[in-house]
Amino acid sequence: MFAQIVTVLIFLLMAGWLVSNMLQALERLGLMPSLSFMDLTSQFDIGQPKGMHGRDDPYWNAFRTGLYNTARVSLFGIVLATIWGTALGIAGLSSNLLVARISRYYIDLLRGIPLLILMIFVHKGIFIKFPGINDAIMLGDSTFITNRGIYFVGGTPTESTDDYLRILLIAVLAAALLAALLVRRGKQTGRLPMTTLWTLVVFFAISAVGWLLLSNQSNPPWLPDLPYVKGLNIKGGIRLTPEFSAVLFSLVIYTASFVAETVRAGIMSVSKGQREAARSLGLSGLDTLRLVIMPQAMRVIVPPLTSIWLSLTKNSSLALAVGYPDLVAVAGTIQMQSGRAVEVWTGLVMVTYVSLSLLTSLFGNWYNRKMAIVER
Repeated sequence: MFAQIVTVLIFLLMAGWLVSNMLQALERLGLMPSLSFMDLTSQFDIGQPKGMHGRDDPYWNAFRTGLYNTARVSLFGIVLATIWGTALGIAGLSSNLLVARISRYYIDLLRGIPLLILMIFVHKGIFIKFPGINDAIMLGDSTFITNRGIYFVGGTPTESTDDYLRILLIAVLAAALLAALLVRRGKQTGRLPMTTLWTLVVFFAISAVGWLLLSNQSNPPWLPDLPYVKGLNIKGGIRLTPEFSAVLFSLVIYTASFVAETVRAGIMSVSKGQREAARSLGLSGLDTLRLVIMPQAMRVIVPPLTSIWLSLTKNSSLALAVGYPDLVAVAGTIQMQSGRAVEVWTGLVMVTYVSLSLLTSLFGNWYNRKMAIVER
């Protein structure tokens, strides 16, 4: 105990000395730490997403835009990597030798490639090598694949959009209430209901009925916004830039290899007797996986999976290498123009990444507790 107290005191003294030395140096330079400079005009544009930040906007808005870009690619990356990695992990345990070998080779290959090199290769070797506007790859009448990005159909709000958003909120609340009731009933009866299926059915049913009612009364909540070629550009629709697509694609295929190993280990941790007991009860292979194997495997999968999600969020900072204006790229521009390195990197970037990590950990811990309660 005494040694621990001494160690903590030494650490605090060293940290205090470093901070004091830094403040004295900044005071001599006339750069005492302050975030007031964030209200100054940024004098630079951010092209992604279009129109969110202009050169006449303050640094705060630029930082907000970079944070939005980081959060967007991280959130989509976590969802897609988890889905793809889970499929790979299950495929690796398939009785089909070809499927199992393909999954194994994929995991070994992707885990052996540095993410930065993979990201640059995907951007330079794939997405910007797509044909130009005039020779765009068309998938139907609503999707264009070009070297300027991937364009697909979007939606234009109408006068009934706000009403439909309220209906969606009601659908979410109704689905959440049904899920709570089904989970409670499952605990009382000891039989696991199909909570996810019925929750989705209720949500989509309410959403569909609301859409039909509003469409009969006026315009639909959203009108289709189809992309179309105009001169040397494509107008309308939703655009995924080559930089965003390369970062997201690289993060997903790379992180999925680690998710797959975690899922495979979790499934293998469930004893063989559980599978045999499920089969003896007449459960199919899919029902055995869904009702018996995965609920027990999640206890092993979720803790390391949370760490993988944290790594993906932090790895998104490599997007600077392909020109995607994420938080790190925008912070670097702010620091070069303002000269406020300490405030930008310590007070803003580090705090933001720590906050994102804590939020991800909170979600992972909550889900882990949820799985433990269900198992008991």
